[in-house]
Amino acid sequence: MSELVTLDPLARDSAGEGALLRAAGAVVPVELPGGVRAWAVARHGAARALLTDHRLVKDARHWAAYQRGEISSSWPLIGLAVPGPSMVTADGEQHRRLRALVAQAFTPRRVELLRPQVERLTAGLLDELAAGESVVDLKSAFAFPLPMTVIGTLLGLDPADHGYLRELYERFFSSVPDPEGIQAVILALNAFVNDLVRQRRAAPGDDLASALLAADVEGSELSDAEAAATLRVIIAAGHETTVNLITNAVRALLGHPEQLALVRSGAVGWAAVVEESLRWTPPTSNFLFRYATQDITVDGVVVPAGDPVLISYNAIGRDPLQHGVTAELFDITRDPIRHLSFGHGPHVCPGSPLARLEAQVALPALFERFPDLALALPDAELRPSASIVLNSLRELPVRLKG
Repeated sequence: MSELVTLDPLARDSAGEGALLRAAGAVVPVELPGGVRAWAVARHGAARALLTDHRLVKDARHWAAYQRGEISSSWPLIGLAVPGPSMVTADGEQHRRLRALVAQAFTPRRVELLRPQVERLTAGLLDELAAGESVVDLKSAFAFPLPMTVIGTLLGLDPADHGYLRELYERFFSSVPDPEGIQAVILALNAFVNDLVRQRRAAPGDDLASALLAADVEGSELSDAEAAATLRVIIAAGHETTVNLITNAVRALLGHPEQLALVRSGAVGWAAVVEESLRWTPPTSNFLFRYATQDITVDGVVVPAGDPVLISYNAIGRDPLQHGVTAELFDITRDPIRHLSFGHGPHVCPGSPLARLEAQVALPALFERFPDLALALPDAELRPSASIVLNSLRELPVRLKG
C-alpha cells in the first residue's frame, strides 16, 4: 500500500500536492486535518470509473469511523462530510428525485436566457472598477459579486445578505479550526435557509426558491428539510465555483502572457480558456466524500468497506495519462481539453452551464475593459485560502491600468 500522504490544511501548494498524490498511485491513503483518514483518487481514469461505481455512495451512514463516534462534531469539515438531506448526500432514486428539480433550472437553454442579465451585471461591475482605485482586490470587487448576484437574483435573496453569506461559506469550507466553532457556522447557514423556506411557504414569489417549494416531485413536494438543504447547496455551488474559476483563470492568463496574447488575437476562443482553467486549476481541490459499501480494489489497492473516498481534482486535472506529457502546462490550444472538474456520472454538477456562461462573459469583458491588467504583487506572494476543498485565493490584488 502507498505511504500515507498528509493533506495541507493551509493549501500552500495545491499543484505540488496533486503531483505527490499522482506519484503515489491511482488511489492513495491520506490524512485530512484533525487526523481523519480517507482515500484520495489521484488518477483521471480511476476517478471516472469510481464516480459511476454503485459501491461508492454519498450516505454517511456507511462511514465506519463516523458511526463509531470517532469523528468529532467540531471537525472543521464535518458540514461537508455529513450535510443535510439534499441531492449531494442522496443516491439512486432519492438522488434522481431531488436532482431533477435543480437540473431543470440549469439546463443549457434556460441558462442561455440569463446571458443578458450576466452581461449587464458584468458591465456594471466593470464600470464601478473603472471609476475606482487603480489597484483592487479583483476577487472581492468582481469575481465574487457577479455569480453571487446572479444566484441571489434567481433565488430572490436580499442583496444585503450577500456579504454575510460569503463570510459564512468561507468559514464553512475552511480546513482550519474556527474559533467560534464549525457548528455555529452550520447553525447560521441552516437558520438562513430555514428562514428562506418559511418566507417562501408563506408568500411565494417569482423566483427559483419558490418554484422548488411548489414543484411536484413524483407526487409530493420537497419537505422543509429537503428544501432547506437543497437551497444551501445551490447558494454555495452557485457562487463558489465561479468565483474560483474567474480568479484562477485571470491569474493563469496574467502568468502566461503568451496564452493571453493568443486569446486576445482571436486565435483561440474564450471557451478554451475556461476549460483549460478548469483542468489546470480546478475550482474544487478535493471533493468530500463517498463511502465504500464493500471492499473495492483499484489498481491493486483495496479500499475497505466503510472508508471514505475523496476525489482529488488537483491530481487528476494534470494526469499525464489523460492529458499527455504537457499536462503540467497551461495551454489553451490543448485539443481536446477533457477534464472532470465538474464531476462525472449521476452527481455531475447541474450548475456547470451557468458557471461556464458567467466565466465566458466575465473574462473577455474584463480584459477588454482593462488591456493593461496586471498582478499588483508577485504571483508567489498570492495567498491561498486555507481549504483542502476549494482551490481559491484569499484575494487577487490587480493593477487595472498601467
